[in-house]
Parts: sequence; C-alpha cells; structure tokens
Amino acid sequence: MTPAEKRKFIRLDALHLLEYHVIDEKGDECEYAMARTLDVSINGIKMETLQEIPLNATLIITLGIEDNLIDISGTPVHSELVDNRYLSGIEFDKVEAQDREILRRYVDEFQARKATLLSKDDFPADS
Repeated sequence: MTPAEKRKFIRLDALHLLEYHVIDEKGDECEYAMARTLDVSINGIKMETLQEIPLNATLIITLGIEDNLIDISGTPVHSELVDNRYLSGIEFDKVEAQDREILRRYVDEFQARKATLLSKDDFPADS
C-alpha cells in the first residue's frame, strides 16, 4: 500500500463490471452472472459475457458508482460471439426518475475513463 493509498485493499475498476439477471419470456429468473461494460449511454449498454444473452429475454442489470447501486431493466437488441465471448447490446427500458442521476454519473464516469485510456494509447511511452 502506497502512502497515498488509505484503503486496506486495492480498489479494482468496478465501473467496468456489472451483474445481471436474465428473466425469460414467462417471467422466470434463469441466470445470474457477471459481465464487463464495453460501452454505455443513457439509453443502453454494450457488455461482454461468457454466456449468450437470449434476445427474447429481459435483463435486470445492476450498475454501481461509489456507494450507489441501481437496477435497470433492459432488452437485448443484438448478441454476437467474438473470440469465445458474447458481445451484447442492451437497450434500457424506462429508467426510474430517482435512478436517472446515478445512471448519468455512471455514464459520465465511464466515458471519462474510456477517453483517458484512449488518449494514453494514442501516445505510447518511448522505448
């Protein structure tokens, strides 16, 4: 632990991780798993999973920023297998008013980190 680090444990970049529940067309909960956020907007999310996301299902996605967690329901609009992982686009259903601000902060923070990572890739360190 560095002198500036006050936590006992290293904080992983949890902004890229999320959990989700698959709800089938009968309303039964089928699967609970983790995914990685690849991109996110106020209207939807692109995520990477080990399992295929059925297009006729509903997902309940739990997003978190700082100490705030929200559950957002969404509908899969596409899913494709790439390098043994599934990349799926999920369109959010109606987001509750009290959750909208947390979602906005999640999107803003994710986009800021993504921009920072891209700018670092644009200027690699000298060898």
